[in-house]
Amino acid sequence: HQQTFLNQLREITGINDIQVLQQALKDSNGNLELAVAFLTAKNAKVPQLEEATYYQTALPGNDRYISVGSQADTNVIDLTGDDKDDLQRAIALSLEESNRAFRETGITDEEQAISRVLEASIAENKASLKRTHPEVWSDSPNPYDRKRQDNCPVGLKNVGNTCWFSAVIQSLFNLLEFRRLVLNFSPPANAQDLPRNQKEHRNLPFMRELRYLFALLVGSKRKYVDPSRAVEILKDAFKSNDSQQQDVSEFTHKLLDWLEDAFQIKAEEERDGEKPKNPMVELFYGRFLAVGVLEGKKMVNTEMFGQYPLQVNGFKDLHECLEAAMIEGEIESLHSENSAKSGQEHWFTELPPVLTFELSRFEFNQALGRPEKIHNKLEFPPILYLDRYMHKNREITRIKRDEIKRLKEYLTVLQQRLERYLSYGSGPKRFPLVDVLQYALEFASSKPVCTSPVDDLGASAPASSTLPAQTTPSTIEQQGPSSSDVPSTSPVQRSVIHKPFTQSRIPPDLPMHPAPRHITEEELSVLEGCLHRWRTEVENDTRDLQESISRIHRTIELMYSDKTMVQVPYRLHAVLVHEGQANAGHYWAYIYDHRQNRWMKYNDISVTKSTWEELERDSFGGYRNASAYCLMYINDKEQYLIQEEFNKETGQMLVGMDTLPSDLRDYVKEDNKRFEKELEEWDAELAQKAQQEKLLSQIPRAPAPSPAPVQAGEPEYLEQPSRTDISRHLKEDSVQAINKALAEQEDRGPEAIMDTIAFEMLVIVCGLLHYLKSDRIVSDVLNISAFLSAIKLEYTRLLKLAQEDPPPECDYRLRHAIVYFIQNQAPKKIIERTLLEQFGDHNLSFDDRCRNIMKVAQAKLEMIKPDEVNMEEYERWHQDYRNFRETTMFLMVGLEFFQKK
Repeated sequence: HQQTFLNQLREITGINDIQVLQQALKDSNGNLELAVAFLTAKNAKVPQLEEATYYQTALPGNDRYISVGSQADTNVIDLTGDDKDDLQRAIALSLEESNRAFRETGITDEEQAISRVLEASIAENKASLKRTHPEVWSDSPNPYDRKRQDNCPVGLKNVGNTCWFSAVIQSLFNLLEFRRLVLNFSPPANAQDLPRNQKEHRNLPFMRELRYLFALLVGSKRKYVDPSRAVEILKDAFKSNDSQQQDVSEFTHKLLDWLEDAFQIKAEEERDGEKPKNPMVELFYGRFLAVGVLEGKKMVNTEMFGQYPLQVNGFKDLHECLEAAMIEGEIESLHSENSAKSGQEHWFTELPPVLTFELSRFEFNQALGRPEKIHNKLEFPPILYLDRYMHKNREITRIKRDEIKRLKEYLTVLQQRLERYLSYGSGPKRFPLVDVLQYALEFASSKPVCTSPVDDLGASAPASSTLPAQTTPSTIEQQGPSSSDVPSTSPVQRSVIHKPFTQSRIPPDLPMHPAPRHITEEELSVLEGCLHRWRTEVENDTRDLQESISRIHRTIELMYSDKTMVQVPYRLHAVLVHEGQANAGHYWAYIYDHRQNRWMKYNDISVTKSTWEELERDSFGGYRNASAYCLMYINDKEQYLIQEEFNKETGQMLVGMDTLPSDLRDYVKEDNKRFEKELEEWDAELAQKAQQEKLLSQIPRAPAPSPAPVQAGEPEYLEQPSRTDISRHLKEDSVQAINKALAEQEDRGPEAIMDTIAFEMLVIVCGLLHYLKSDRIVSDVLNISAFLSAIKLEYTRLLKLAQEDPPPECDYRLRHAIVYFIQNQAPKKIIERTLLEQFGDHNLSFDDRCRNIMKVAQAKLEMIKPDEVNMEEYERWHQDYRNFRETTMFLMVGLEFFQKK
């Protein structure tokens, strides 16, 4: 499951670094959408130099102005000053732009900005997005992980950026009539000879592989099947690089063309004097009538269509897209006799049973010089009524279109009037008129409560102040010392000098809040009555306008709901979704299960139940970089399209293998046998491993020799040591060495620490202190001393074992790799690193003392430079030791079998 997510992340983002993808998946707690957001946001960059004309900022000296594009925007407002009116005007303009964008697209500016940032950040990684190597999903070694559960639909393996293939094929396969046509296709008789032309050379082999693929999707016991053989034939049809993402519409066009050619060969062989009928054409192709005026001359033309293209930009739902596609130019000119204008209307004359719409979600950005994806929201219904676009209903539709046009014009007038009520004022500051009247009423009803600001200042001054209450700082400066400080004999007293432009004047008494200064009770009564009446009138007018607007919207929505316009229903069968941006991305499909009445999500090898809500979230667009790319509708009255087959004799419904022709049934049976053999081999392998473990557990334990401290337990050849997870007896040996070293350290006391650490080890100690990054120097020195003692004790013990002659029932080499290394004269650096890894293992941390030693050992490992230990040689020595232990194990198991005959 995690591998599936990783491959999807790789396809969506173009990032091939597995560690980066795993970290993103971990940070997002397995949420694919959040992981994509993390990766794309992390890779976002500043626009490159070639985009400088698109995003331009002024020089530092003129940093108060910003220009977007080649010319400065006239609506740019300087917000660096203190003018609050500018700030209010900027907010109003921003809200106005946001509201306008939301009305046009159905999404907010923030959502659009997020989509643009994601788009740009992914596009910056063009080198990684245009993959040079196709990503092939690897199979799980356990075949039970690849086993089909019950009757769950079968998925398709992604064999190298082929999610586009899976999405289209699954949509067509789940169309039962199409499935029957492919499965029951038999090559023409003359095809047994050499193909007559290039079409036969290409199309007939593809049809053969497509039949095999469909048969496996029907009856395979595998969870997913491999489409490589069919994909290989398709590769020649595309001029682009094999590893590049293929366009869904391009592939679907090519696929239908090939199928049409293959069935045409068969139809021409079987025709009996009549014009051959091609079932692919009957199923997927329709006709429309183009009626128009070209330079004053009327024109009528009938054309055939397969996939119908629709523009997305500027429309909010599928009907708006269709209306725009069915009318071109000045449609008024179509009904006038003398007009030089040009216009055209399209009317469906014959709809195919399977109607496919291509949603054009890509456009070329001239400023950036690259294609961009359109993330606008576009809604589409599960049931689509197409009566309004039929040629037989053209007169009724024209009348309704004229009525809708008139209603929309009237709606625009009402919305403008409502806007004046909701945003009243002539300047940049606008408020709802109801609120303006309410504010005026509150102002008129307010009573003035007067006070002087100087009184407020005096009241807030310190109690020890000697200034008079009515004295201001400006007058103090002009008056000088107070009369008490000046001798009374002075005949001259300084007069106050008034400076009107530099001296602060005391304003007259002001009310604490805005209120009318002079208003009589009679005036107030009349004014309050008027404001109350006007406010009520405005509220009623606003409510009437809103109700009228809602009524008109409802009338437009129900314009085509009468019985005459709901006679051609088409049900949504499949939605092909694209996630990513214009140059790369990932495809999957939502397909409706008509038998179970539920939606299913087909995402390569994964097939899961889904809901309409999930489909809306992933397909409508506007909220993330995933949106519908192709819609497949089927005629809801043509039940044969989705009807199951029944046995003509018994009347029972045919399911699974019973629906396949005999040749395909044999083909699927052979493939199922191969898969069952995989399961049997896996079971046998597991049984053999279980038998070996059982036999090994019955082997008697080897007695430990008395002189050496041998640990009792299971036979030593069962141990499979790993340098990242040391075995039980190695942990115990390490802990014993640590305890012994600590005991010796305590007995000798701190004053003997320098005896333990030789002079030549001081450099190592200093380096370890640096790596430990701790301010507890004394404690760390003690830990280092204990570590060195433990290493020395353990090495001494292992050296003794290597030099002793072991008893017949015991081999000391099986006890520790270093014993094996010493006896085989391994380099000193190999032995030293092995010891360090033993003491630096995370599983050693039983208590604080062992944890401290473990940290010192890990620090010492970090100090080892790459050129000091040849890691290839190091791995080779340990692999030799593993081979030695495995050989011993096999020898002992073989002897046990031999003894038991």
